[in-house]
Amino acid sequence: MTRIAIVSDTHGHVPNTLAAIERLGRLDVSQVIHCGDIGSASIVPLFESWPTHFVFGNVDGNEASLRMAIADAGQTCHERFGELELDGRRIAFLHSDDARRFRSVIDSQEYDLVCYGHTHSAEHHHDGETLVLNPGALYRAQPHTLAVVDLPELTVESIVV
Repeated sequence: MTRIAIVSDTHGHVPNTLAAIERLGRLDVSQVIHCGDIGSASIVPLFESWPTHFVFGNVDGNEASLRMAIADAGQTCHERFGELELDGRRIAFLHSDDARRFRSVIDSQEYDLVCYGHTHSAEHHHDGETLVLNPGALYRAQPHTLAVVDLPELTVESIVV
């Protein structure tokens, strides 16, 4: 079994992100996916304990500095759309501010799991064979949340930070 963490919408808020990191340290996750609106390069090194995959969101206008911070941290920048295969499961992740692209990714039914941010609302549901997951947000949300997914089972746990 592989356990991954899904986070989103940190918006450069270091204290909330540190609280999430502290929780992740107790959850035995092997990787992290950040679904965009990173907000500041200062957020990137906070995830140094895990291989972390980042995509950009609509508030990430500082893409050059974020790319550099992600590269310097030895992490992976997927620009606006990322995909992985873990434990035989195909995973896509994006911010979802481009509603047409977001819908297209889900409708393709190519992925077992589609992770997204932008709405600041934690939720998950099935759309056909695809599990669609928003972990919530670590800033501008009450409560602040992240999600943990167990693979290959695709079980989801929402974590309040």
